[in-house]
Amino acid sequence: MNTQAQPRSAVRHLQTLDSLGAAQGVAYIQGQLFAYGDREVGVMRAYTVTDTLKYLHREYQFTVDGKNLINHPTGIAWNGSSPTFVGNTVRLNKEGTQWKAVIHAVDWDGLMRTKTLDGNLLATIEDDACIQGTRPEYVRYKDKWMVATADYGPQGNEVRLYDPEKLLTAKKTSEKGVLIGKFSCSPWVQNLHWIPEKGMLVLVQNQIEGRRWRLTFLNLEASMESGEEAVVNVADIDRGDELEGFTLLGDTSNGVAISSSRKNNAALLDIQW
Repeated sequence: MNTQAQPRSAVRHLQTLDSLGAAQGVAYIQGQLFAYGDREVGVMRAYTVTDTLKYLHREYQFTVDGKNLINHPTGIAWNGSSPTFVGNTVRLNKEGTQWKAVIHAVDWDGLMRTKTLDGNLLATIEDDACIQGTRPEYVRYKDKWMVATADYGPQGNEVRLYDPEKLLTAKKTSEKGVLIGKFSCSPWVQNLHWIPEKGMLVLVQNQIEGRRWRLTFLNLEASMESGEEAVVNVADIDRGDELEGFTLLGDTSNGVAISSSRKNNAALLDIQW
């Protein structure tokens, strides 16, 4: 295990976020929390964060011409300067051996204005380099922005880094120059979160398939160099449902985690270093 400071986490407050379907993730962008899920259409809602999460009565739907485009959103890669990417991961069979994984480039500012993807869809890229699903997140690697993504499954999983400029113009992630590098990782990764202050990538995981919360903190640079996850610490949280997303809230001591449950699906977390 890595000798960096080893973070721990504990639940400070639990509450229910409704109208998301099964929640699939959270992102903290420009001082607001965005939670997204797979209701009758892919949907995202905005919240303020104090001692609780307060809905801002702003809902965004991942639709074009009223039709559901991103029906199962899994990951939002936003950094304020590069293209924004939203993942869509659909399991095609109950065994979980066949997946449809697509990354959509979207005009984030346009989405904020119009609240749908009408006129705001920039590109659609098949993530055929994946093994099981896609969940994009921006990271910094060798002083450059990269789009990281990871697989969900019992074995053979990878974290892959894509060049965002090449990704934007590609039809498939297997095209030459899109993939920058990769490393193997542990199972049941639902989402990713980048901590720039620490140079750490968080694997948002379940301890077993679809159950029990786990955050695995990795040294990204060491992981890329070795070709396998360089674990700083594993923080298991005493919750029995399906953890789907995690984000820090503008500092390294406060976070939000979200599960796919209908009730008590959002947790404010204390992070200790």
